[in-house]
Amino acid sequence: MKSRKLGRGVAVVGAGMSKFGCFPGFTSRDIFVDAYKDLLNTIDKEFDPKDIEAFYLGNYSSDLFEGQAHLAPIIANWIGLSPIPSTRLEGACASSSIAFREGLIAIASGLYDMVLVGGIEKMTDLPISAVTDTLATAADIPYEVSAGFTFPGFYASMATAYMQAYGATPETFMKVTLKNHENGSLNPKAQFGQKIADIMEIKKASAIKKGKPAPQWRNEMEFLSDDRANPMIAWPMRLYDCSPVSDGGAALLLVSEEMAYQFTDHPIFVIGTGAASDGPLHGRPSLTSIPSAKLASNNAYKMAGVSPSDIKLAEVHDCFTIAEIIASEDLGFFEEGKGGKAAEEGQTARTGLKPINTSGGLKSKGHPVGASGAGQIVEIWKQLRGEAGERQLAGNPDLGLTHNVGGTGQTCVVNIFERR
Repeated sequence: MKSRKLGRGVAVVGAGMSKFGCFPGFTSRDIFVDAYKDLLNTIDKEFDPKDIEAFYLGNYSSDLFEGQAHLAPIIANWIGLSPIPSTRLEGACASSSIAFREGLIAIASGLYDMVLVGGIEKMTDLPISAVTDTLATAADIPYEVSAGFTFPGFYASMATAYMQAYGATPETFMKVTLKNHENGSLNPKAQFGQKIADIMEIKKASAIKKGKPAPQWRNEMEFLSDDRANPMIAWPMRLYDCSPVSDGGAALLLVSEEMAYQFTDHPIFVIGTGAASDGPLHGRPSLTSIPSAKLASNNAYKMAGVSPSDIKLAEVHDCFTIAEIIASEDLGFFEEGKGGKAAEEGQTARTGLKPINTSGGLKSKGHPVGASGAGQIVEIWKQLRGEAGERQLAGNPDLGLTHNVGGTGQTCVVNIFERR
């Protein structure tokens, strides 16, 4: 495929998000207001929202989750941006990364100088069975869902294939759980801002309060191996291998490169982007890799003029723990079959050679599917600016990457960001 370049430079000058979690009584528009206000507070210099020329919103299925379609102009009006063009983009869990890419292209083409990009999903108003059915619409309905597959089953199939091919064990996936909950405990916006050790203590205290014997887990791995504390969802994926059902929103302000320093002394520049698609999981020759992720990342690396070894940190799509391990290989950080071992050895921890999901990832931060990609970008933006608080990486990282998958990899978007 021909190597592409952006027509002109684009920078992110503001980035905000709501807390991710469960917010009964709130709608998508209410939650997005929190993300938008958070964004406004991150812009360092004078800024007039009336200068925003277009709005691109990532949202998977407000139609089914809330019974509300046509969401982009409704939210634009709610935050005072009417009558600018407002467009909703849908690509399953990659929806807001697609929205970001469209906003990026709009500025790079010269059509606009400033756009707002957002992502939103309100998932928790439905019972879990209806959430499962809604998410299943991102799969191949006639050939996969009718055969009984839902997303835990898809990723369990990928996990068992990976175990058979490379010798990984369920404990391999638990190491990803431990790391991401550790990171999420340092993120005030995370849905599960607790280490696994903290969750253990809460459950022990709860048992004692109810007059029951306190569980005698000796360590976190024993807790994660307990069928009662961490039940099996689809072998080998247990409850704590799965991202939660979440509500949340995220917002990003993009401007042309020549305007960037009007809004901040520390813009973060987009230097590479790649997107690709694929057929459903049942038609792939292998279950241990996602072809669209390899293609999207290769295109992003070419555009940016960097290699995987240059990337200092990454936010990757860990809807299930196996997904993070596969992503770390598809992105070229580790050889095929070595991502699981790297996770076991701590190479992807905040203090490791290749920090992954410093935010806590979808696993701990939460996974409001239409907002997840934009939320990943918020984390990279903060890390590259040195504003990630307790979870800030040492060494002033200058290159970060986001990897966002829709479905089982029918869509993938990869973006690369630089601090100059």
